[in-house]
Amino acid sequence: MSGGVDSSMAAKLLVDAGFDVVGITMKLWGYKDSGGNLVEESNCCSLDDIHNAAIVCTQLGIPHYTLDYSEKFKEIVIQNFVAEYKRGRTPNPCVMCNTEMKWRALLEKVDDLEVDYIATGHYARKVQDPATGTWRVARAKDLKKDQSYVLWGINPDGLARTIFPLGDLTKTEIRDLAEKATLRTAHTPESQDICFIPDNDYRRFLKEKHAVELVDVAPGDIVDMTGKKLGEHDGIPFYTVGQRKGLGIATGEPMFVTQIDVASNTIRVGHRSETLSDTFLVEDLNWFDPVAEDVPVRVFTQIRYNHPGEWATLTPESNGLARVVYDVPQAAITPGQSAVFYQDDRVLGGGHIKEVVFEKKLVGA
Repeated sequence: MSGGVDSSMAAKLLVDAGFDVVGITMKLWGYKDSGGNLVEESNCCSLDDIHNAAIVCTQLGIPHYTLDYSEKFKEIVIQNFVAEYKRGRTPNPCVMCNTEMKWRALLEKVDDLEVDYIATGHYARKVQDPATGTWRVARAKDLKKDQSYVLWGINPDGLARTIFPLGDLTKTEIRDLAEKATLRTAHTPESQDICFIPDNDYRRFLKEKHAVELVDVAPGDIVDMTGKKLGEHDGIPFYTVGQRKGLGIATGEPMFVTQIDVASNTIRVGHRSETLSDTFLVEDLNWFDPVAEDVPVRVFTQIRYNHPGEWATLTPESNGLARVVYDVPQAAITPGQSAVFYQDDRVLGGGHIKEVVFEKKLVGA
């Protein structure tokens, strides 16, 4: 329970359904240790959030526990976040947090409490294949709030022990129900951006909180698609594929980061059309249903949280990777981001984008 309206209503819906519910808040970080807004602590994990979650549990008549996972969060989520940017990749820390913290670590802990299931306030559903009995994450009823994209990494065994109480409700319905129940969190604001960087300035976060890890980061060349030098960059970690603003170059026309080459410490830029590609490789794959090697599968593929998705052909390879070929080229396919594969509204699986094919050359880390 984060102290927001969604997880509060997830708990209430379960209580109303007759479940024996325990409220758990994971203390994942604090500004002094990890970063955050320069003015206020955060939009989650603050003392106010923990207090709100505890009050809601009192309103519902259920016990509440706070578990301090801040050190584990730093070791797993934040260190990965920093390391990925140093590799010229663009991570999605929400995927790592959900996979490693809110499922793997939490499930290990709640076994001590002898609970059968975990439930969250995510807008997602899970569905069971009647033929195989396997569970899949599926899109929520409220497509504007759907969070299935960030849940592809859940272990299938963990998914079997998960309940998504909000999956068949809209955000408006949740707000209305919370208000009728007079829950303390009924009018809490929406969570925004990365929880440990609520001002959304990841460059400031890296420079302010992780300068030691960036001591070997050096300026380098910004070049166009022909190799002509246009300027200098401040360091690989401070740029991402698709970026247009803040490049510090004057060309008279919009230019976008197309490729980041860590080996040569070079950033390549081009016109928007030059960010387009239809083919990329995916690693760290997690499947909710087994997928045969070397057998092409048609999948609706989403490559960013707000990406609308597009049809593609996915071919799992024997080296543990998968090759994805879009029907229509997509802009700014970004190494480090997640590629999530859907069939209808169900998640087949997902992984991290490893390399992108540009004119028969692989670009990535």
